[in-house]
Amino acid sequence: MAITVSLVALFGLVLFFLLRSKTLGYGSAFIAIMFGFFLASTGASGPINELTTAVLNAVTDLGSRA
Repeated sequence: MAITVSLVALFGLVLFFLLRSKTLGYGSAFIAIMFGFFLASTGASGPINELTTAVLNAVTDLGSRA
């Protein structure tokens, strides 16, 4: 668990700097994929899934009212 959290922090930090410097390429894509992969292994995956579901439900409800 400690290794996963460390890798999430490392890949998140590298991804932040790559996006901030607008350096996009295959390396950035790899970092983004690894960040997502390791983030899914942490306890943050549950709240992220719940937030995504809530946002999608809200957008669907707004779309059906229009």
